[in-house]
Amino acid sequence: MSQHSARGGQLGSAMASEMAEQPSRLESLAARREEIARLVAPLFEPPLAGTVIVARGSSDHAATTGRYLIEMATRRPVASASPSVHNLYRADVDFSGYVVIGVSQSGRTPEIAEVIERAAGRGARTIVLTNDESSPLALDAEVVIGLGAGVERAVPATKTVTAELLAFALIAAALRGEPTGAALDALPGHVQTVLDDPAPMEELAGWLLEASRLVTVARGPLSGASAEIALKLAETSLLLATAYSAADLRHGPIALASTGLPVLAIAHPGPAAAEVAALAGELVERGADVRLLGPVDGAVAGWDAAAPESLAPVLAVVRGQQLALARARLLGIDADHPVGLTKVTRT
Repeated sequence: MSQHSARGGQLGSAMASEMAEQPSRLESLAARREEIARLVAPLFEPPLAGTVIVARGSSDHAATTGRYLIEMATRRPVASASPSVHNLYRADVDFSGYVVIGVSQSGRTPEIAEVIERAAGRGARTIVLTNDESSPLALDAEVVIGLGAGVERAVPATKTVTAELLAFALIAAALRGEPTGAALDALPGHVQTVLDDPAPMEELAGWLLEASRLVTVARGPLSGASAEIALKLAETSLLLATAYSAADLRHGPIALASTGLPVLAIAHPGPAAAEVAALAGELVERGADVRLLGPVDGAVAGWDAAAPESLAPVLAVVRGQQLALARARLLGIDADHPVGLTKVTRT
């Protein structure tokens, strides 16, 4: 199959170019950590009941990681909002004592903007993470964190997703001091090292070439990365990919392992790694076709194990981008323009 588009360039060239920008974009965002800390820390001062995050799509996957990081940093519950509660059922929710964070790459998803507006009117302290600081979403927020990722031409989001993941890590650092400045400074280099090493993911794309389904699995902060990798494979190369937490997979879906189910398990040194490794072993015993991703024993590819677990989702997502792009190219699909998708989804 041809790996070149009708436009004369290589398939997925815009996606590849935007992936390559990630080290410099992340470096610029990390350099703003003191500014971001000054903006967000006052909003989390007592009394704080908890945090609510509202997002869709890739942004919601970044928000899943954000839930873990912020809940551990604030020691207060963090929840994912259901926009339909507000814009369909018109529930009059009291947000007093809550920080509400809206996440949208474009800032132009109407339902996210509406939830932020309604929350602000019902007592919430509001933060918006967006790539467009003049967007409708940003108008009603107390604090707007511009991602600074630049315009994305490819439909699959890449650099804005990793910027969102870093933004959540910066918020957590402002509240608890983890990750440290040194770890943040090292992140762009870790990402560049991954980008310079696409071969393992190209090989993994060959493993998935004839697959019609895939399960990705992780636990802890990497759960958001697992979901984002599944989405990237679905939207770029039409693979039916589903993400599960390592715990949820044991509650019923593990029965599918006996069908030879392809599974991509994602882990990083930390409290969740042993459980993911144990699950991977059990899946193999049950008949699943398992590959392990991350800087852990038995993995087919990884990244620098020195990165803190709070930043590992960034590195895992970049690996997932490589896998999605490689599989699309093998299939002769232009990942820049997936069939039936547009850059902004208005819900």
